[in-house]
Amino acid sequence: MSRWDTEHDFVIVGSGGGGMAAALTAADEGLDTLVVEKGSMYGGSTGISGGGIWIPNNPTLRAAGHEDSRESIRRYLDLLTEGRVPAARLDAYVDHGPVAMELLGRSKWLRFFWVKGYSDYHPEFEGGRPRGRSIEAKPFDTRKLGEDEKYQRPNNMKGPLGLWITAKDYRDMAMVKRTWRGRWASVIAAWRVSSNVIRRRHMATGGRALVARLRMALKDAGVPLWLDTPMTELVIGDDGAVSGIVVRREGRTLRIRARHGVLLATGGFEHSKQLREQHLPAGARENYSAGAKENIGDGILVGQQVGADVDLMDDAWWMPSVRHPAGAVIPLVSERSIPPSVIVSSAGTRFTNESAPYVNFVHDQIAGGHVPAWFVMDAKARARYPFAQILPGMSIPKEFHEAGIVHQAGTIAELAKRIGVPADALSDTVERFNGFARSGVDSDFRRGESAYDRYYGDPTLPNPTLDEIAKPPFYAVRIEVGDLGTKGGLVCDEHGRVLRAEGGAVDGLYAAGNTTAAVMGNEYAGPGATIGPSIVFGYLAARHAATRSRSGRDPLTRSA
Repeated sequence: MSRWDTEHDFVIVGSGGGGMAAALTAADEGLDTLVVEKGSMYGGSTGISGGGIWIPNNPTLRAAGHEDSRESIRRYLDLLTEGRVPAARLDAYVDHGPVAMELLGRSKWLRFFWVKGYSDYHPEFEGGRPRGRSIEAKPFDTRKLGEDEKYQRPNNMKGPLGLWITAKDYRDMAMVKRTWRGRWASVIAAWRVSSNVIRRRHMATGGRALVARLRMALKDAGVPLWLDTPMTELVIGDDGAVSGIVVRREGRTLRIRARHGVLLATGGFEHSKQLREQHLPAGARENYSAGAKENIGDGILVGQQVGADVDLMDDAWWMPSVRHPAGAVIPLVSERSIPPSVIVSSAGTRFTNESAPYVNFVHDQIAGGHVPAWFVMDAKARARYPFAQILPGMSIPKEFHEAGIVHQAGTIAELAKRIGVPADALSDTVERFNGFARSGVDSDFRRGESAYDRYYGDPTLPNPTLDEIAKPPFYAVRIEVGDLGTKGGLVCDEHGRVLRAEGGAVDGLYAAGNTTAAVMGNEYAGPGATIGPSIVFGYLAARHAATRSRSGRDPLTRSA
C-alpha cells in the first residue's frame, strides 16, 4: 500500500463531457471517484463545442412527445456505419443512452431542451428524422460556479456585451435581414444584453453551459477535480490489470491507485503533429483543428503501450474551416447553406453538395484532393447573411485580404485570376449554378433536397439553399480541411473496456469519447453525435467498473 500516494475506487483522466458523466455515474454507484485534468481549465473539447447531445429516446425528447422505435434507430445507425462498428456497441449505445440521461437528470443542475427542427444529418436514410433528435443544455449563469468559474474553458458562443445565443437562436438570428423571426430574434438579443447588464449575469450556452452544469453536479456529488495534473503512465499490477496511474501535480510525481479501474477520456490526437502526419490522409495533415489544444493523443498512446488495439485512425470529425489571420480556426456550418454561393476546387468546378453534413463535405474534399477549396459568393450574400463570424452587411476585415484568405473582384473572371483557377471554368460553374437557382433544382449535387441542407438556408426562397450569384463585387474565401477532433482511437467493447490487439480486454482500463474509435464509424448521425456517445460510454464504463471487486477482478472474467 505504501507504493501509492493516494487511492480511489475509480480514476478518470479528462474533464470533458464523457469524463464528467462517468464521474457522476461512478459517484452514483458509490465509488470514491477522482477526475484529473491535464489542462489549467476543465471542459475539454465539450466546453468549446456547440454542446449538442444526440441520444435518441432520451427523457427530454420523450417529454416533448418525440419517441422512436428501437428498430428505426438501429436501422438508421446500421445504414450510417455500414458494418464498421460492432453490433454490440451500437446496441449498448441505443439501449443505455436514455438511462444514462435519466441518471444525469437526477441532478437539479442538468436540464435540457430539444433543438426541434435541427435535422439528423441524414434524414433521408431509413430511420432518420427531419425534426432531429438533438438536445442542448439550457443556458446557465456561470456565476453559480463560484471560484470554479475562472477555471472553465471559454468558447465562442458568447457575443458582445454578454449576448448569449443557443443553436436555435443562431439559426433565427442568421436570418435577421430576411425574416420577421430573425428580426424578432434580434430584439430578444438586445433585451438579453440589457438584462445581463442589469442582473450582472454571466450566461453561457452550448458546450459551455453543459460543462458548467456538469461541474455543479460534480460538486454536489463531492467528486474532486484536479487541474494541471497530466497523466504520464498507467500502472500495471502483478496480475496484468491496470491498477492506477502516475501523474505530475504541483511539481511532484504521484502514484494514484484506482481500485476499480481507470477511464481514459483524454480526447483525440488532433493537435499532435506527429500523429497527424502518421495517420491522417494527404490534404488533412495540416492542423486546422478546433479541438481542445491539450488533445495530443495521450490516452491513445498509453493504451497502445499496454497492448490496446486502435481503429479509424485515418479519420476525424471533419469541418470545413477558415483560418482567421490571427490564428483561430473558424468552422463553417451554416455558411455552406448561403444561397448565392458555391465552393469550388482549384479547377474552378464544384465537387460536392456544399450544404451537406460537414464530415461528408470534407470526405469528398479530401478524396478529390481539393485542398484548399474556394468559397465563392456575391455582394448579395454578404449583405444578407453572416459569414465566419462577420455579421451581414459588415465589410470583411482587411487583414483577411492581406493574408490572402479572402479575395475580391468586380467580375467572376477577374476573381478566378486572383485565386489562380481557370477563368472559363469558374464562369461556367457560376452560370450553371445560376440556372439551378432559377429552377430551384440542383441537378448536379441535389443541394437543398435534404432537410439538413435546408435547416440553415433562407426560408424566403423556393429552394432555401439556391440563389443566383450575380451582384458584384464577388468574393472568394480560402477553405481549409478543418476538424472538431479526431475519430480514431482505442477499440472498446460495449462496456467501454479497452480491447487488446490480440484479443480480450485490458483488465481495469476503460475509455470514452474521442480517445476511442468512434461508435459512429466514418459517419455522423446528427448534432451532438460526438458528445452523445461520450456520455453513454462514460456511463457504461463507470457502471462496469462498479461491478469489479476491490481486488481488481473483472466480473466478466472471474470464472476464467
